[in-house]
Amino acid sequence: MTDSTDPRLPNIVLILADNLGWGELGCYGGGALRGAPTPRIDRLASEGLRFLNFNVESDCVPTRSALMTGRHPIRTGGLQSVPAGLPQGIHPWEITLAQLISGRGYATAMFGKWHLGDREGRYPKDRGFDQWYGIPRTTNESMFTSSPGFDPSVVEIPHVMEGCSGEPARNVEVYDLEMRRRIDAELVARSNDFMRRQSKRKKPFFLYVPLTQLHYPTIPHRDFIGKTGWGEFADSMAEMDHRVGQILDEIDALQLREDTVVFFGSDNGPEFRRPWRGTAGPWVGTYHTAMEGSLRVPFMLRWPGRVPAGVVTDEIVHVTDLYPTLARVVGARAPTDRPIDGVDQLDFFLGRQSKSNREGFVYYIKNEMRAVKWRQWKMHLVWETEPNVGPIRLETPWIFNLIQDGCAARCFV
Repeated sequence: MTDSTDPRLPNIVLILADNLGWGELGCYGGGALRGAPTPRIDRLASEGLRFLNFNVESDCVPTRSALMTGRHPIRTGGLQSVPAGLPQGIHPWEITLAQLISGRGYATAMFGKWHLGDREGRYPKDRGFDQWYGIPRTTNESMFTSSPGFDPSVVEIPHVMEGCSGEPARNVEVYDLEMRRRIDAELVARSNDFMRRQSKRKKPFFLYVPLTQLHYPTIPHRDFIGKTGWGEFADSMAEMDHRVGQILDEIDALQLREDTVVFFGSDNGPEFRRPWRGTAGPWVGTYHTAMEGSLRVPFMLRWPGRVPAGVVTDEIVHVTDLYPTLARVVGARAPTDRPIDGVDQLDFFLGRQSKSNREGFVYYIKNEMRAVKWRQWKMHLVWETEPNVGPIRLETPWIFNLIQDGCAARCFV
């Protein structure tokens, strides 16, 4: 049974930015200070629940695995991003969020970056999505064909792909730097077309839109070059804000606002590669670390009439929690034959209780436990502030109170 007293099942729109740090958006202290106001996302945050302590995994693959399975990546095989050509993806026996929701009669679609399997049987259209358009792996592959010495006989030319359930996926277009500039516009156009079609059918839908911004190379659509006057990173952030606004505008145009729960967040902390380096605001660290700058990301949700507007919370929530929470929203049953690490947060989201149902979590990078969070406490077993500086395996763990010792937790590098 759905939790709603309304017999109609709500539509679900989940927009996931790529490498968007905690400090980039205006509603998190960035925006104009980063050269790019983000009015559409800021407004979305004000219309629902905004999280200050939403936590994810170390990088693209493990977070997407945790989102799709409700399980920590140490269980699912989605441990870390690996180069094209190497085996990758989640275990075939995992039951994805899309499969759960599809089983409740929803139309399901994904437009964007998958990164959880790049062979037949492992694409999104094989894992619960009726249709998919996007990239199977990651955005930096758009740099391959223009890199000195690139040899297509060694590494396949990367492509944007598409596919429908029950049919083979096919290559659509070479994923080069020019297509990298255009892809998010195409993702949003297809997303809006999908919503229009389902609205006409009066069929509830689950739309997953993992955008490619702000992943490196952080370059915008040509319509946004020079938009901010502060370079291509700021222009890309302005484009991302615009793309989110386009989806929200389509929801309103279809008169679906009251019937649609919208999520917006990021898969991990900020990009660390120059010249595309991002920011986690007051928190130290980038993705691929156990620092707060890696774990904490922007996250917000809007469900008019159900989730109170204008609420900001510092309660701990983890990306795995979306799995059992959305299962309850649509009246699905999460698997009982395996551990589910996520906890149902629906009552917390709806304002029925002031506290999260989660007090903490363990944090792995690949198969190594690096940190543990519990309430306002953080214990580091391994210390590494950004990728490639070298992990320090501590003889005695460092423990911080993230509120009282915030300066130490942020600045002790």
